[in-house]
Amino acid sequence: MDVYEAVDSRRAVRAFSDEPVSKEVLERVLAAATRAPSSGNLQPWHLYVVTGEPLAELKRRATARALAGDPGDEREYPMYPAGLASPYRDRFSAAAAQRYEALGIERDDPDRPVKIAALNTEAFGAPVVLFCYLDRTMGPGQWGDAGMYLQTVMLLLRAEGLHSCPQVMWTMYRKTVSQIAGADDRLVLFCGVAVGSEKEGVPRLRTGRADMTETVRFIGA
Repeated sequence: MDVYEAVDSRRAVRAFSDEPVSKEVLERVLAAATRAPSSGNLQPWHLYVVTGEPLAELKRRATARALAGDPGDEREYPMYPAGLASPYRDRFSAAAAQRYEALGIERDDPDRPVKIAALNTEAFGAPVVLFCYLDRTMGPGQWGDAGMYLQTVMLLLRAEGLHSCPQVMWTMYRKTVSQIAGADDRLVLFCGVAVGSEKEGVPRLRTGRADMTETVRFIGA
């Protein structure tokens, strides 16, 4: 797949089929992703690939928490900045409205938070979830490295005909994730990434993007 095609076709899929993803494909993708940029070559990411019965058990435990109205574990980092201002707030609100509509959840549904949490804890049906951790001693630069690494992984998945969905939501249930993945206390959960084949016959969500002129400045050209 052409790189431009991979970038254009990558999106957060929220409906996966139960078609399994082979370990061979995952190993090929993750071996290639080791070439992702890393300042100082620290390669700070720690990835746990969870599938099969361990993932099924994780989904059961996390979904039970979500349906019980569990607010989740104490956050180790904020998902979004407090007091999000325009234009970021506007982009967030527009994308959220699109997501709710695609998921069939009315914006004014009083049970919306629980329903959304339960969909997330099921990883939208994905047969594989990648959990990315960083050592607690790492700083903002290394978190940036982890983001570049995961983007590389997601583009390589597209080259394999697979889709993905980054899920910061898993940090709400980080203790349950750590119990299944076996991650120790020196690591902090960055996010999960659901992986699989897209389920056919469901609405496809493709959120809009700001025009390049809003975010890019050419200096000297």
